[in-house]
Amino acid sequence: PHKSFTLQVLCRYRHIWNIDLRFRPAFLGGIMQQTGNKPPAMLPKRGEYMLKDMKRMAKYYQVPVHMSPDDFQRIMGTSSLTAMRFLTAMDMTNPQYLEPLSREFWMRFWSQHEDISQPENILAVARQAGLSAELSQKTLEMISSPTVKDRLKEATAEAVKHGAFGMPAVVAHYDGKPHLFFGSDRLELLGSIIGEKWLGPVPS
Repeated sequence: PHKSFTLQVLCRYRHIWNIDLRFRPAFLGGIMQQTGNKPPAMLPKRGEYMLKDMKRMAKYYQVPVHMSPDDFQRIMGTSSLTAMRFLTAMDMTNPQYLEPLSREFWMRFWSQHEDISQPENILAVARQAGLSAELSQKTLEMISSPTVKDRLKEATAEAVKHGAFGMPAVVAHYDGKPHLFFGSDRLELLGSIIGEKWLGPVPS
């Protein structure tokens, strides 16, 4: 869910800070595998802490995320690969839909606890994000193509190259070099690096 907080807050800041915000779909499972990382909730005490922390963060960031221990287990067992391939295909054909689609996927996954690996749910997400039935269907048919699979693999490898070991990973290209920030609580630090003022999670 930290990805959801980061996504929402960066979208709130895109017209306040002098930034060109670009979404790059990458596969979390691939990043974890390539870096030898493991989900934090695999450590029971950390899982307990994360559940409590999520409630606090949802309130602070004003993002409607609701989690219970059961949700945690179910979410851990759901792959985001199909959804990420759908986003990748959309990025390649109609990138203007990437932001509304990303927001809608995270809301469905973390707030409404839908299985976003199912084609019918992906089509419902696309409809909610404003896509036509024809475009949604066409994009869904692209996800098994080698071109889309390779593009997602490349983006995932690029994230790892920049130092990502999990999500959310934000790469700020500033002063001629990339700066990686991991986690939703690093946005204040990101602001200080790029010379912008942090105005809290909900800047007016």
